[in-house]
Amino acid sequence: MTQESTITVKGQTTLPRDVRAALGLTSGDRVRYVILDGEVRILKARPVKELRGMLARPDQRPVSLDEMDEAIGTTASERAMPDR
Repeated sequence: MTQESTITVKGQTTLPRDVRAALGLTSGDRVRYVILDGEVRILKARPVKELRGMLARPDQRPVSLDEMDEAIGTTASERAMPDR
């Protein structure tokens, strides 16, 4: 699907209806622009709260921040040590 819109003198544009529908955008939603290799991708910005549980696995228990810090420290220490 190809859509176009016009940029105003203030640098504003209206997202075409099909684009808003494809992203599930409604009035008041925020969008994020990602620039990669000369192209721009428009994404619906999501609050961090929506990410909760996204990486959850039924067979794993939740890990505390202290456990994460310890694992990161251990891995960093192991990588810093030369091979023997």
